[in-house]
Amino acid sequence: MRKIGLIGGMSFESSAVYYRMVNEAVRSHLGGLHSAEVLLHSVDFQSIVDLQLAGRWPDAAKRLADVARGLEAAGADCVLICTNTMHLVAEDVQAAIGVPLINIIDETAKAMTAAGIRRPLLLATRYTMEHGFYADRMAGLGIDVMVPSADDRTLVHDVIFKELCAGHVHDASREALHAVIAKAKAEGADAVILGCTEICLILDPDALALPGFDSTAIHAKAAVAFALDGATETTSKKAA
Repeated sequence: MRKIGLIGGMSFESSAVYYRMVNEAVRSHLGGLHSAEVLLHSVDFQSIVDLQLAGRWPDAAKRLADVARGLEAAGADCVLICTNTMHLVAEDVQAAIGVPLINIIDETAKAMTAAGIRRPLLLATRYTMEHGFYADRMAGLGIDVMVPSADDRTLVHDVIFKELCAGHVHDASREALHAVIAKAKAEGADAVILGCTEICLILDPDALALPGFDSTAIHAKAAVAFALDGATETTSKKAA
């Protein structure tokens, strides 16, 4: 089994989801009490948020690149940045290491392409929705991303940072997000990208007005596929 390196803590709420999903998938595939070989470096999220707010993306890139190099040195065979927003610096992080960086945007695009999706709504942080890196990369993969209106972008961003990252899930916010999705459906969206790794904490991708694509689950699944490439189910699993 290959070792998975996770750059987590952004926020730790979603990093915990990654850890659970990765281990559940390995156990499901291999059976018994198998779990994943995982190296997790959980950063202090506030230090990253401070760099985001100051627009100091090169400094953020250096910070995550240093973490990625540490994971590689510790034996990681791949690295995941466990947040959509910080994929703004993904190319810098990949350039700093010799093992694959499994890109959450690419993996989400693959899942949508396989499902025939072409015009999804992106729900994410303001940085992900507005900085262009996400939509541009998706466009290069044949997908035309929609984003909510300015007011709705503020709503989604605030739900993420003020509530979900702090461990708070409110029914009123869930209803507000459903309303944003309904608007997008009326405007021609054919799917919804849960494009922040915390959004799965408040929205069930299978209970939306449009097909939902949970980037957290997709990313974790891709990591497990890489880790188990060539692995086979155990005898105990097959017998079960």
